Amino acid sequence: MVLAALIVLTVITVLITSVEMGPYNTAAALLIASIKAAVVLLYFMHLKFDQKIYGIMVGIVMAIFAAVIVVTFFDYLYR
Repeated sequence: MVLAALIVLTVITVLITSVEMGPYNTAAALLIASIKAAVVLLYFMHLKFDQKIYGIMVGIVMAIFAAVIVVTFFDYLYR
């Protein structure tokens, strides 16, 4: 099921490049990539079944990463 989800998300990522959404193409591709990264973290790195502290640490790192992405998009959109 995880493999199928990753394949479907990869196909969606490739197909999204053919749809013209202006500057939001990059945002859509990064959103899908983030979902794929979450699936890999949860299942292949066993965070879903591990101690909660590891999930909290990953959550903090993801929040910092999301803040950097948001700041980058504000710079990209308002140039």
